[in-house]
Amino acid sequence: MWEFFIRSLDASTIFTIAALGELIGQRSGILNVGIEGVMLFGATLGFITAKTTGSYLLGFLVGIAVGGLIGLLHGFFSITLGGDQVVSGMGIWILGFGLTTYIGSPYTGPLGMERIPTILGLSPFFFVAIALTIIIWFILSKTSLGLRIRSVGESPEVAEVSGISVAKTRYLCVVGGGMLMGFAGAIFSLDYNPVWSYNFLLGRGFIALALVFFSMWNPFILLGGSILFGTLWQLSLNPQFIPGLMSRYKWRTVPFAITLGALLLMSTKWFRTKWGAATPEALGQPYVKD
Repeated sequence: MWEFFIRSLDASTIFTIAALGELIGQRSGILNVGIEGVMLFGATLGFITAKTTGSYLLGFLVGIAVGGLIGLLHGFFSITLGGDQVVSGMGIWILGFGLTTYIGSPYTGPLGMERIPTILGLSPFFFVAIALTIIIWFILSKTSLGLRIRSVGESPEVAEVSGISVAKTRYLCVVGGGMLMGFAGAIFSLDYNPVWSYNFLLGRGFIALALVFFSMWNPFILLGGSILFGTLWQLSLNPQFIPGLMSRYKWRTVPFAITLGALLLMSTKWFRTKWGAATPEALGQPYVKD
């Protein structure tokens, strides 16, 4: 049972860090539905780097850097060109899905390196995820930088008049958020499941996207939701912990069913009326400076 609990927390780490990256971007008004693609790039290139160099550090650095570059690309289309953010994000996902399959196929198989040491059985990145949750909450809630981020996400016109550069602030958020997504992908391929295979994330990026909405843009609720989804995901791998209830294949649909249900609930008039104030007003809307 303890091992199941440990693996559930480790699984939640992937969701938490990737979703925190998306949360930062969304608070600035930029939506990226291509989290899965960014994670695939970070996971694949991080895995290849670590396997060819024998260095975990280089693998993680490459994953983070690639995530930042993809975030910069998304920012260029969404901020500079003022394009449709959903289309840009879907393009990133499709590109990541196809290109990483081609790049990574020669490296199919285990990483072949000694596993990263644990802390009390837990991956050290779980504690990193908790630290990042606290740091991002503090930045967004208690600092002038957080106020600028929230301002450009709520009313970019007013923020610009107040002397805040909307473009610079949003670029900072999408690049920083992309780095976290790439980092989450690298954690998956180098620590959580160090075996490369075709499309090995299996939709975790889309669950991370739903977690941002599910959390009402609150980092602490996001962390709790990630632990819940991590537990459900682990049940799909080890259904024997609740014997006789459902098969592993049915358990695997549960996180996605909850995700779909949460998104449907959030689309209702009742939810928008009661909780809509939490949504960044300018989310997904391009801003063109007059």
